[in-house]
Amino acid sequence: MHKIKTAVLGTGFMGRVHTEAIRRLGNVEVVALAASPAREARALANMFDVHYVTGDWEQIVHHDDVEAVHICTPNALHYPMAMAALKAGKHVLCEKPLAMSIGEAQEMLDYAETHNLVHATNHNLRYYPVVQHIRQIVARGDLGDILIVQGTYSQDWLLYQTDFNWRILAEHNGAARVVGDIGSHWMDMIQHLTGLPITSLCADTMIFHKTRKQPKTAIETFAGKTLAPEDYDEVTIDTEDFASVLVRLGDRCRGAYTVSQMSAGNKNRFEFEIYGTKGGVRWNQERPDELWLGFRNEPNRIIIKDPSLLAGPAAGFADLPGGHSEGYDDSHKQLFRRFYRRVVDPSQPVDYPTFEDGLRGMKLIAKVLESSANRCWVDCN
Repeated sequence: MHKIKTAVLGTGFMGRVHTEAIRRLGNVEVVALAASPAREARALANMFDVHYVTGDWEQIVHHDDVEAVHICTPNALHYPMAMAALKAGKHVLCEKPLAMSIGEAQEMLDYAETHNLVHATNHNLRYYPVVQHIRQIVARGDLGDILIVQGTYSQDWLLYQTDFNWRILAEHNGAARVVGDIGSHWMDMIQHLTGLPITSLCADTMIFHKTRKQPKTAIETFAGKTLAPEDYDEVTIDTEDFASVLVRLGDRCRGAYTVSQMSAGNKNRFEFEIYGTKGGVRWNQERPDELWLGFRNEPNRIIIKDPSLLAGPAAGFADLPGGHSEGYDDSHKQLFRRFYRRVVDPSQPVDYPTFEDGLRGMKLIAKVLESSANRCWVDCN
């Protein structure tokens, strides 16, 4: 069996998630890690026995042994890293949001397509087994015509003025924070499941902390809760803490969602509801094996993940039997598995989110910001 050699750029929270998930595939080997400073990559490399470590990512993308690259860095680096890797003939899997602008995302997609390189955007949340079950029952008409979607993606890790992360500053993150970081997941998911595009929206965004206390040393995502007052500098904030968005999907469907990183008690509450003319579903990422099914004229039900009972192809997204939970790390494994199948065999189906999905996400993020700035509905076609 050919073992694919891959590299991970960025060794923070997402870099660790990617590295561990890749190692679980069996036919893919992480041969190189890059981070700045290099000592951060070295710590992760020691955990996973990766021998090539560098603080210069350009060395990795031009390395002859590397066939694919995972980009897990701050958003401002996605485009230069992806383009360098693509031009070096590497397949690329990139974190979302895909780039800092629509133009950058378009260039990434065009180059990858023109040169027949496999490309993916890491919308891993599609790949929970129960979520894929929802996709199948929607497609076969169990819910009827979809009328209403609603939900939230709520976290609390940036609730306090002393909470900080690179995502807070537009120079590293892009103009949208919660809309791009977690709102992109919600918009991608609801279109993936319903098969309906978001056609227009009306948004309101808010920066609750106009200034924040920035640690004088770098702090990893979800960390930095024990620093003292003298460890901070005060900085002005230019990205949103919260957004509420009304959406229209297709010709008939209507809905709304909120995204927040300041909702106390919510650690990673990604939740959506889909209602049609025959029934409804509700799912919460914090309880990933459970699915609520709602009906008008019969008792509601809660089902638990069991691959033998999942609809059609959804069973292929579960590796463990019923009663054995599959969560966040498993969703990455499922996406990566499908990405690398196509790296090995280009005739395999594109059963993962591509740069095209990432580009669509960039356009929607821009529309949310435009709508909020102008206080109006905007078309998304």
